[in-house]
Amino acid sequence: IMKRRAVFMDRDGTINIEKGYVHRFQDWQWIPGAMEAVIALKKAGFLVIVITNQAGIARGYYDENDMNKLHIFVNNELRQHGNDFEIDRFYHCPHHPGFGNIRNCECRKPLPGMIERARHDFDIDLSHSWLIGDKASDIQAGLAAGVKSILVLTGYGMESRSELGDDIISVPDVAAASRHIISRA
Repeated sequence: IMKRRAVFMDRDGTINIEKGYVHRFQDWQWIPGAMEAVIALKKAGFLVIVITNQAGIARGYYDENDMNKLHIFVNNELRQHGNDFEIDRFYHCPHHPGFGNIRNCECRKPLPGMIERARHDFDIDLSHSWLIGDKASDIQAGLAAGVKSILVLTGYGMESRSELGDDIISVPDVAAASRHIISRA
């Protein structure tokens, strides 16, 4: 049986506009083309999995319930285009090295813990999977897990570009990243 392919996506700055600790649907704003990118990847047969550091939980700005409600809202927006187009799962790291009860974890990017959990949960073939993110820590998590990784220049992407080597693929946004992935699928 062929294992499944996935596209792991960061959230803030990659699929929604970076506004700092987004946790209410009133503050959610899709990056132009992001919703279409998710749908195109799903049509191409990829699982779409969000992996997101949510330090706002450790900092006490919001709780997991607030975040889960936001993720339900996001999937409801995607489902308006068809029931098969929702994000397959949201994985989050609620930890921060300077706040909260847990300061050292295996899930906070640049560590690949969320990708490893998804690989286990969905039986994903990481060698045929991709990661899209706007921070060096996203790309580092993808590379640590053995996933081809693409930096988008939205969110913190422009600043992150200089932290990464010249061999990293970088594209303007998640729509361009999805086209790149689908053209190589």
